[in-house]
Amino acid sequence: MRRFQVRAAGGPILVGTLLVAACGPGSRGQQPATAAPTTGPPTIDVVQVVERPLDVTLDMPGELDAFEDVAIYPRVTGYVKSIGVDRGSHVRAGQTLAQLEAPELLAQRAEAESKLQAAEAQRGAVQSKADADASTLAKLTAASATPGVIAGNDLVLAQKSVEADQNQIAAAARNVDAARQALNSVTQMQTYLTVTAPFDGVVTERNVHPGALVGPNSGAGVNPILRVVNRSRLRLVVPVPDAYLAGVTEGVVMPFTVPAYPGETFSGKVARIAQAVDVKTRTMAVEMDVQNADGRLSPGSFCQVRWPVRRRGPSLFVPAGSVASTTGRTFVIRVRNGRTDWVDVKTGLSAGPLVEVFGDLRAGDEVAARGTDEIRAGTEVRTKQAA
Repeated sequence: MRRFQVRAAGGPILVGTLLVAACGPGSRGQQPATAAPTTGPPTIDVVQVVERPLDVTLDMPGELDAFEDVAIYPRVTGYVKSIGVDRGSHVRAGQTLAQLEAPELLAQRAEAESKLQAAEAQRGAVQSKADADASTLAKLTAASATPGVIAGNDLVLAQKSVEADQNQIAAAARNVDAARQALNSVTQMQTYLTVTAPFDGVVTERNVHPGALVGPNSGAGVNPILRVVNRSRLRLVVPVPDAYLAGVTEGVVMPFTVPAYPGETFSGKVARIAQAVDVKTRTMAVEMDVQNADGRLSPGSFCQVRWPVRRRGPSLFVPAGSVASTTGRTFVIRVRNGRTDWVDVKTGLSAGPLVEVFGDLRAGDEVAARGTDEIRAGTEVRTKQAA
């Protein structure tokens, strides 16, 4: 603070005080304060909902099974006399795999033959008696032409005897047929002592050796004597989730890979569709026929199938980052008339950077490029098209 005196020309002396603000080192170069910017709606990046057909290929797990797989049990009880195949043997349809022996079948066949001979002898005796009674009836009938020679009652008795003989002949014939059927049954059982291959294939399992007692019991816990599979044609079974079943038709060829041949692709044709969803897994079994004439592929192998997924109509897509999720909902932020709106959606398949969405959206709608619950519904915003 400084005092000063000023003398005016021809006037009094003026006394005043001058206040001078000290300028410290920190105040040098200080810029004057700028005015606060004016507030307005925030600007967010938006993208448009696009509509196009879905054409996505997924990797679906599958399993190769033999087209025909049979566990072979003997039809009769017996001892293994010989077995000419082992695991890995290639067999042809009708080829003898094993020979059994059952001595009791020989006795049963001899008994059946004896009963057949007895039945035929009985039928012959009945036939002879019937012929004699028929001859007697004929003579009595001829004699009865002369009145008083034959009593009427004798003629009636002869006629009844002939009728009874005819019934006995029919019964004897039925006995012969029954005895012959019994003999045929035993003979057929003897043919079961020879075990043959039901089709062309490979023996994958052998559980018995010569001298073992085997029987027709094929219940749980009983091993078959042999197992034969047809591996020249395989079944590729794919459990397809019900969400991906649309558009699956028979005759479609699909590629697949197996771990045994990395980098190599095989193919199969859709041949059978279960037409029912398994309630435990919510999948439907789809079978493909795979030709395996060279035998490179093995039954039981796992594989990855390139499964095409298509929709019957076009789908709506948004960038994956536009979909936001909270504890209770999944949504996108739609911007309409400068205000935000949360639209609940369900997501489907991904096609590159885009994801399929289902909800109250239309093609061309603008949605926030980055979905977040920080942008509340009803917020006024300005939009800018995202790259």
